[in-house]
Amino acid sequence: MTDASRTPEPADPDLLARFATGDREAARMLTLRHGPRIHALARRMLGDAAEAEDVTQEAMLRLWRIAPDWQTGNAAVSTWLYRVASNLCIDRLRRRRARNMAVLPDRADPAPGVAARMQDRDRAAALATALAALPDRQRLAGVLRHLEERPNPEIAEILGTSVEAVESLVARGRRALSDRLAPRAAELGYEAADGQMEG
Repeated sequence: MTDASRTPEPADPDLLARFATGDREAARMLTLRHGPRIHALARRMLGDAAEAEDVTQEAMLRLWRIAPDWQTGNAAVSTWLYRVASNLCIDRLRRRRARNMAVLPDRADPAPGVAARMQDRDRAAALATALAALPDRQRLAGVLRHLEERPNPEIAEILGTSVEAVESLVARGRRALSDRLAPRAAELGYEAADGQMEG
């Protein structure tokens, strides 16, 4: 099959409109298109696969509920989903704190591994712990910018703030992460002078 003969993928608003008329295939296509990214965001924010799955399902359910009223020209479907999932994650984090529960419990990797694999695991755990200590909006801005690779204008739309505020949140979060990881730089295999402490 040549590129010229390939059917283009339907746009998100078209799929939503089809779903609103009862087209279940449109829902499946939207879920396959956006579900993995929403799940990845929730997993990074919450540190728990089951909770991330719950957030993903709830975000998609909310999308299905508003499908009949969706107006093309407003926010992109992806941006809308990120905003809903972000709010769901922050709500869960606040409830955790209210119950005095640990945000990210330590989970040891039982599988034996070489030193490099162990160091990668230690880096990931250190980054997750440092991320968990950030204020919710700093963490969310950092995850969206550096791990989800979303552009600042989209993050501003997701957070309901300005691009300048996003830049400030990301910069403060990066400094806080660097400060938290700096004492373990040698242990984690980072260059001591490296200000970019990312896993």
